[in-house]
Amino acid sequence: MRSNIEIADIIQKFGKQYIQKHHPSAEKMKVLFNIMQCRTSALGGHEERCDVCPEVRYSYNSCGNRHCPKCLATKQAVWIEKLMEQTLPIQHYHLIFTVPHELNAICLFNRRMYYKALFSATWQTLHSFGYTHYGVETGAVCVLHSWGQNLTLHPHIHCLVPAAGYTLNGNWKQIGQQKKYLYPIHQLSDAFQGKLLDRLKRALMKLDIYPEFDAYIQAAYKKRWVVHCEPSMASADHVIRYLGQYTHRVAICNDRLLEMTDTHVTFIAKDYRDNAQKKPVRLPGVEFLHRFCQHILPKRFVKIRRYGIYNHTIKRNLELQFEPQVSKVEKILTDKKEDETTQEQIKRLTGFDIGKCPKCKNGRMHIVSELPRIRSPGRAIRLLLHAFLQ
Repeated sequence: MRSNIEIADIIQKFGKQYIQKHHPSAEKMKVLFNIMQCRTSALGGHEERCDVCPEVRYSYNSCGNRHCPKCLATKQAVWIEKLMEQTLPIQHYHLIFTVPHELNAICLFNRRMYYKALFSATWQTLHSFGYTHYGVETGAVCVLHSWGQNLTLHPHIHCLVPAAGYTLNGNWKQIGQQKKYLYPIHQLSDAFQGKLLDRLKRALMKLDIYPEFDAYIQAAYKKRWVVHCEPSMASADHVIRYLGQYTHRVAICNDRLLEMTDTHVTFIAKDYRDNAQKKPVRLPGVEFLHRFCQHILPKRFVKIRRYGIYNHTIKRNLELQFEPQVSKVEKILTDKKEDETTQEQIKRLTGFDIGKCPKCKNGRMHIVSELPRIRSPGRAIRLLLHAFLQ
């Protein structure tokens, strides 16, 4: 059952206590401010009237922050369409590179360093296996996730790898034919473990703080790492839409929130130890915000990366040409209009017509006046700022 609770309500209620207890960085504070202001009068907007009935609607601007649960649906649809234009119409494999929780202390110490090492180790592992097993330059689209279902810190990378590569002779070659998995799982896991831990050790030594984290590194060496691999997927459009579920996500969306009391927040989470059954999780409000803010990415950090034959620079240098095929992907691209408006694009991609009157269903909503942005911060934001400065 959909509740009326939103992340913004939780920030407004528990934000002051969270700031006083955990003293978040200015970067995290800015994200919390943006989420609170999103689609409110604080950001301004416009007044719309129907040209058939007397319906009046006030639409407020979005904050556009990538951690806001309200601002991602349209971006996700547009990103999926762009990827359709650049993806090989062949089978793809889905791999998930996870790391043991013993390394979370390093992640919390320096997220940018940790995520950078995680991306580098992931691609270098895939890159080396492409050459050693098939003799090709392969590629991947990699997406970083940092959370588990209960909002705990769980960094991992989703990768989609095409079942094809580019040989040193300049020819295309299909790989992974009639195989359930693209590469041997145990070899892949061991190689990834060695590459990531080596990169973390070097980065910590460069900062001259390695002795403080040596115990975590040694504990991670003793753990058995497992790279999750799934069988090859079907067509390109299926792969793209599957990946689209993982790209523009935040740690938790408003749909999963169930209840908020004076002290606690309850939300729905899948329990993968019990066949992914959906169960309610109850956390103190301050702890909920603390876990949510752990997943705020460093400023300008790129969470979706393309490598190998899917990297634009590599494609240009090798002069790669992705041959089109007659498929659903091509049909979707053919139907696209070059001169379409933003409203037309959203309707084509999502099926939702934002310009239609929500009351009479026949008229069109037209902007009649602009609502200015409120320059002075709202009361809730002033309280958060006051708590931060104390």
